[in-house]
Amino acid sequence: MPRTAAPPAPSPTLSASPSAVSPSSRRRTSASVVLRSVLDHGPVARSTIARLTGLSPASVTDYCARFTELGLIREASAPRRSNGVGRPHVPVDLDASRFVVGGVHVAVPYTTVALLDLRGRVVARRELKHGRTDPGRVLARAADGLAGLLAGAPGCRPLGVGVAAGGWVDRESGTVVEHPLLGWRDVAVHEPFAERTGLPVHVDGHARALVNAERLFGPARRSRSVLHLFVGNVVDAAFATGDEVHHGPRSQAGAIAHLPVPGGTEPCDCGHVGCLQAELSERTLCRRAREAGVVEGVNPLQVVAAAAAGDARAVRLLVERAGAVGRAARLLLDVLNPETVVVTEIGVMHREDCLRALRAGVGDARAASVVPTSFGDSVLAVAGGAVALDVLYRDPLAASPHGI
Repeated sequence: MPRTAAPPAPSPTLSASPSAVSPSSRRRTSASVVLRSVLDHGPVARSTIARLTGLSPASVTDYCARFTELGLIREASAPRRSNGVGRPHVPVDLDASRFVVGGVHVAVPYTTVALLDLRGRVVARRELKHGRTDPGRVLARAADGLAGLLAGAPGCRPLGVGVAAGGWVDRESGTVVEHPLLGWRDVAVHEPFAERTGLPVHVDGHARALVNAERLFGPARRSRSVLHLFVGNVVDAAFATGDEVHHGPRSQAGAIAHLPVPGGTEPCDCGHVGCLQAELSERTLCRRAREAGVVEGVNPLQVVAAAAAGDARAVRLLVERAGAVGRAARLLLDVLNPETVVVTEIGVMHREDCLRALRAGVGDARAASVVPTSFGDSVLAVAGGAVALDVLYRDPLAASPHGI
């Protein structure tokens, strides 16, 4: 399959020289940092935003007026005085009550459809199990399910739809280029959702979507570089520095499924033994749990439930897997050296002993920088919505009740 480089995304950075950045790009960047300051610090005075961003008070006031017109922010009810003298400062805050974005995450056993508010909080969600995994059926059911959620939230106005999936996802074309576990190849994703909802649709890989969600809504927003490691049925990663997530040509960055695991024994579909995804996938966890007599099904949450009930075999399987994830994280840390590593893995999300095993697998002073996802059991719902929310926060002046 030919692989051609996608056009580079705009790089919103306030430090770029005026000759290198167009006026429209500067406006977009300034609007982005103002709205994200409100997200991070609201309720916050406009003068404080000016100090935090380095923009002039007049510019901040203009952007805030525009965001108020769009309905993205509102004035807080109680003005605050500076040292008890002078004119009161009327703080502004994000208005998370008016708008939602739709989120769709396509996993191997089911699709999650959800609505998120502007703070990345899940307002509503449904899980749609796959009877079959042919893409036309899966995407049509997801589009209908999302439309049903939107119809059930008449007080919220939708801005757009984000779709996330594992495998190789090309953001620019909105295509799942390859998803071996689903059997998908060159599947155009955005059309069914655009036709069903009439909204703009944005598509990306789930690891990149979640690294953006952590940077917008999680503690990782204070980090200058973030690595997200996703360990489900699909195992992949995403890396962000500053305000940019690395995509690579045709958004193929983060494909780590076939990294070799020393001592690995699981055969992989690629013909090798001990590939990272084959060793660590939830499919492998559940198969080992069935072989050990822990569960009979294919749901990894059953393994977690057995461990919570005191089954030592389930505890051992989860802790050993978390330790192996930690060793994989250590390899990526050695290569990329991020300030923060966020891990989405079912044992780490639910158990302290798994988090300890994860950090022990990392095995050095950097272990404390390795943290579980901020979104718990809502992580898949957040992944889809985060694709649309990232677009909003990068270019908020494009927001309207008719879409971003």
